[in-house]
Amino acid sequence: MYLRTKKALPLALENFDSQPDSAFVRQPVVEGLFAISSATVWRMVKRGTLPTPRKLSERITAWRVGDLRKILQAK
Repeated sequence: MYLRTKKALPLALENFDSQPDSAFVRQPVVEGLFAISSATVWRMVKRGTLPTPRKLSERITAWRVGDLRKILQAK
């Protein structure tokens, strides 16, 4: 018997509305906000429909909350 486990929502996604515009969120939050896959995130960045993320360190890429809110408000 297999148990399906539901993937937990990132805490930053649950609290997205209370985050300041200057905060940064990682890719799983972006995927959840727009209900898209990882590959679609990068296709949208390439097309310019999502902002280019910032490189915070060698292995950490994140999007500014204020930039994502602008896109969500335009929809």
